[in-house]
Amino acid sequence: MSRGAYKMQSYVRSDSVVSRVIAGETLIVPVRKGVGDLASIYGLNEAGSTIWQAICQRCSRDEIVAAVEREFEGDHSQIAHDVDLFLSEMTSAGLVCASGACE
Repeated sequence: MSRGAYKMQSYVRSDSVVSRVIAGETLIVPVRKGVGDLASIYGLNEAGSTIWQAICQRCSRDEIVAAVEREFEGDHSQIAHDVDLFLSEMTSAGLVCASGACE
């Protein structure tokens, strides 16, 4: 997907996951057929946790980038690239929904 396409979409957590913060780390467990898939637990670093918190409600890629920039210092283009990568990977894994794809 092109970078421009990421900018135009909005993102939100999938309804088919549960997440918890344990000892400062965000853990995400996909739920399949009503049961947590414990073989597929995802752990997020601080930046990933910031993104995960931002997408508890639907928001744009630019809003997500701004949330990360409020928490971390860094080059805007690098942060934007890292957000795009995170969104791509999480969307591919079914943990994040883009522009109504999960509705």
